[in-house]
Amino acid sequence: MSHVVGLRGLSRLIVFWVLVVGALAAAHAQKPQVFQLSLQRTPEALYLSGRVEIFPEQVVEEALLKSVPLYFVWQADVYRERWYWTDRRIASVTRTLRLAYQPLTRRWRVSLSNDAAVNAGGAGLQYALHQNYDSLADALAGVARVTRWKIADAARLPTDENHRVEFAFRLDLSLLPRPFQIGLGNQPGWNIEVRDQMEVPSRVEPDRAPAPNSDLGAAEVPASATAGAEASAPAR
Repeated sequence: MSHVVGLRGLSRLIVFWVLVVGALAAAHAQKPQVFQLSLQRTPEALYLSGRVEIFPEQVVEEALLKSVPLYFVWQADVYRERWYWTDRRIASVTRTLRLAYQPLTRRWRVSLSNDAAVNAGGAGLQYALHQNYDSLADALAGVARVTRWKIADAARLPTDENHRVEFAFRLDLSLLPRPFQIGLGNQPGWNIEVRDQMEVPSRVEPDRAPAPNSDLGAAEVPASATAGAEASAPAR
């Protein structure tokens, strides 16, 4: 009898320490942080530039090394502020970046799309641009930044009204192959998401042509930012 009680006590102790270790791992998991975020308002459009620092857990890196592609999504919504009613969304744009490891070349490939893959998963995306990187750190840096991303036409932003931008950057688990989606939502290591918002500046700046830049973060992919929640136009 005492032997059985001892086994039960040992089992409870093991379960306790498993829970403690899991809680500590979740507490020490570094969440993504907005390192830089800015808006530029010109006579033609509203542009967003930003950089996010992400710290993927070992389980995420292991999945990449097993040739599981990951999908990171930038999203920006522009709202017109209304004191008499709820704020109205006047523009919404999305861009998706696919990160994949190429075992044959031992390089990392990032592909850019502004296609809305509705009910099609990652396989339904159409990619407009691709870029290769020598290291995972460089590839993640390319994924986690945008430069002069056009998020709204100037015609939708009357200067006599107030507007704000809500942006989000996340690892989109819904675009993974279905077998890999099971149970991932409850694992803290896979929860990579950051959100922020800022007011649209009232000052309109002259539109100066940016310096040439081959990085995907500065890529111009045709998109449409229209009234309401219209999705971006497919990349071609």
